[in-house]
Amino acid sequence: MEPGFWHDKWQLQQIGFHQADINPFLVRHWQQLNLPQGSKVFVPLCGKSLDMEFIAAQGHEVLGCELSALAVQQFFETAGTEAHIETRAEHVHHSAKGIELVQGDFFTLPEELVAGCEGFYDRAALIAWPAEMRIDYAKKLAALIPSGARGLLVTLDYPQEALSGPPFAVSPDWVQTHLGPWFEVTPLECQDVLAENPRFVKKEVPWLNEAAFLLVRK
Repeated sequence: MEPGFWHDKWQLQQIGFHQADINPFLVRHWQQLNLPQGSKVFVPLCGKSLDMEFIAAQGHEVLGCELSALAVQQFFETAGTEAHIETRAEHVHHSAKGIELVQGDFFTLPEELVAGCEGFYDRAALIAWPAEMRIDYAKKLAALIPSGARGLLVTLDYPQEALSGPPFAVSPDWVQTHLGPWFEVTPLECQDVLAENPRFVKKEVPWLNEAAFLLVRK
């Protein structure tokens, strides 16, 4: 899962991981975070997700991080806004209407950039990594998120042997075991979403669960 993998996916528009609609788990559970109006929300590996516009519409500032410059460009083009662009060290910051997308490597984000965030949202980041890299992502996320910050995590789980990711299978046990040392983990909802995902049906994946968790940084 080198950076070139994701650059190629965006260049070829092989972006099945991009959801054309706002994630329903986000809509149902966002208010449970109980974040103050005007608070800043961090969205790692954000792509061009419409979920960010939903979060902004709830009265929050959004700070996203995305490797692909094309994804960042397409997000603002779709939103119909022209972003202010500023280069800081190795990252390029694109800002418009309360949404700032930082284009560059997630693993080299400075902690002070995220230090002011009271909330975070992960719908496509944790499940983007194979098992051996997912641990590194979890450690970096924990290093970035300040104590007390509240987040919504959305995962997918299925028999990994039935389909090669991404998205990769992340079980509730994995979330508790590997995020539990840094976050208080509260399961919110789990649903069978196989019928809504034709790729998984075509590959004869027997089951596919989508789950939401409330995370609070210890």
